[in-house]
Amino acid sequence: MNSKLFILSSFFFLVTFCVQAQNTSEKTLIKTDTIAKSKAERTEITDSLRQLAYRPNPMKVVWMGAIIPGYGQILNHKLWKLPIVYGGFMGCIYAISWNNNKYESFKNAYRDIIDSDPNTNSFLNLIPKGYTIDTYGGISGYTSILKSAQDNYRRYRDLSIIVSVGFYALTLVDAYVDAQLYDFDISPDLSLRFQPTLIDAGSGFSNTLGMQCSIRLK
Repeated sequence: MNSKLFILSSFFFLVTFCVQAQNTSEKTLIKTDTIAKSKAERTEITDSLRQLAYRPNPMKVVWMGAIIPGYGQILNHKLWKLPIVYGGFMGCIYAISWNNNKYESFKNAYRDIIDSDPNTNSFLNLIPKGYTIDTYGGISGYTSILKSAQDNYRRYRDLSIIVSVGFYALTLVDAYVDAQLYDFDISPDLSLRFQPTLIDAGSGFSNTLGMQCSIRLK
């Protein structure tokens, strides 16, 4: 009788111990998952706050962009604009260089043809192969052509410089506007919709099917 009672008591003790151990394990797992989720949520919130807290200073963006072209776009996190900025500057530099080289060539040729030194004949290098000065109307005609080409390429060079300065100013304006509108809220409430509609054609006429354009503002 005592042995049966001992075995029965031991059995209930083991069952109780296993249940408590399982509950403790489940509580530990739940607590661990909760802590992990809390850490992940805190990390996500911190990253979001850091992102929201960053706001470029418009004046700093303009000054840095003026010193280093394209740096304003970097401060605004608009890296996709860098190829446009540097591509535009490279195009402007190429245009200035090409027009200036042409201008210098025609300027030197014009000066050589109007002076009295027979050793200065760089104007002959500009005549295409198979042509002579007589083809262009002699000395007087060729001199007029060189003078006109010199003036044209000087104007093209100056125009290229003006365009380059304008493009440089445009990059600064773009950087300033992007900095001002960096945290501007663009929500789905601002939308443009096209939808079919029935147009009332008036009395005596049937309705006409058409398209309606609607703009919904925030």
